[in-house]
Amino acid sequence: MKKCKMLILLAIVFQITASCNGQQNSEIASSSRSTKKVGGGCDGCEEMYIGMPENMTAEDTSLGWYDKGQKLMLTGTVFKLDGQTSAPDVIIYYYQTDETGYYPKREGLDKRVKNHGSIRGWVKTDQNGKYSIYTTRPAPYPDRSSPAHIHVLIKEPGIDNEYYIDDLVFDDDPLVFAQKKIRPFENRGGSGILRALISDDLQIAEHNIILGLNIPDYPETLENEKVSGLPIGETSPSFMPFHAWGPDRGTKTCPICKYGRYHGIVYFVGNNTNWEDIKQWLVYLEKESVARQKYLKVFFVYGNEKEFSVSKRRKELEDIGDELHIKNTALTFVPSFSDKETEVNLYKINPAVENTFIIYRHRDIIGKFIDFRPTLENFHLMSLTLDKTRSDFFDLKETWDL
Repeated sequence: MKKCKMLILLAIVFQITASCNGQQNSEIASSSRSTKKVGGGCDGCEEMYIGMPENMTAEDTSLGWYDKGQKLMLTGTVFKLDGQTSAPDVIIYYYQTDETGYYPKREGLDKRVKNHGSIRGWVKTDQNGKYSIYTTRPAPYPDRSSPAHIHVLIKEPGIDNEYYIDDLVFDDDPLVFAQKKIRPFENRGGSGILRALISDDLQIAEHNIILGLNIPDYPETLENEKVSGLPIGETSPSFMPFHAWGPDRGTKTCPICKYGRYHGIVYFVGNNTNWEDIKQWLVYLEKESVARQKYLKVFFVYGNEKEFSVSKRRKELEDIGDELHIKNTALTFVPSFSDKETEVNLYKINPAVENTFIIYRHRDIIGKFIDFRPTLENFHLMSLTLDKTRSDFFDLKETWDL
């Protein structure tokens, strides 16, 4: 009897101890989760706050602007994770080298930020998510160990800590592509590759930022969104569809490689085929292509994997092109959206949705619509998307040689 009581007592003690240990471990895990930094943290991030002004605007002029180097205007919009909703009151901190490739340490520079140098500053996005930075174009480090770049840190409302996004580099810098072969870019916040236009003695580069894109432990999710296609902010991959109708008829031409510098729409349709809707979209897109002329390239990509036949698929699209009198829109096809030979699989298109529209400009994905019905309202919305993104960039007609 005494032995039984002793065993019961030991069992109770064990349960209490296990419960306490479990609670303690749970609290430690909870504490660890709560202290986990969005973006994983970074070396020197704390220097962002040294010298930060109390009042910031959407425009900033760095000390580099007054140097002898190439003048640069960096401008763009900061969007939330959906890539379409503008994000106000986001602090962008930047620092960079000068025209000699060094981080200048001018008189009066706080010693705590000597690694960032004197060409540094802050902007705070306006109510439309806009920002502009006037600076000088940086040069590569003297040993040419990496391309010329601008470092960028983000501090947004509702996130406890700052995080870094991809360094901003320039597409005409040969060191960029040498670096990509060694270490692919992460596309944190979107592609950091800048394409500068020239207006007199000023270079103008547009850079839009997608908050949370490819940022580890970012709290927002898009779980309720239908999933199809790469997110806004990513770069449109090259792929090689069969062209059954349009300017490149009879070839396997990469739309992005040949026309990536233009505004473009890639209209994907997979296994869920609704030809009545497809024809309405094609008529609308053809009209947009005619109206916008060389500034817009349109591609229909048919990826129905059911009963695939090259000859049958080509004839099917030729008949539609002839029926709708299409001249500018390219009607193309691939065996399936998982096909690796054409590399259309890189777009991550869901073949089960009715359609996926991807809008790109300068290869960067700037808009996306999934299961988009051909209604007047949606036609208007897509036209507005094209108008808005063109007005931000293509109004610099005198600097844009096509």
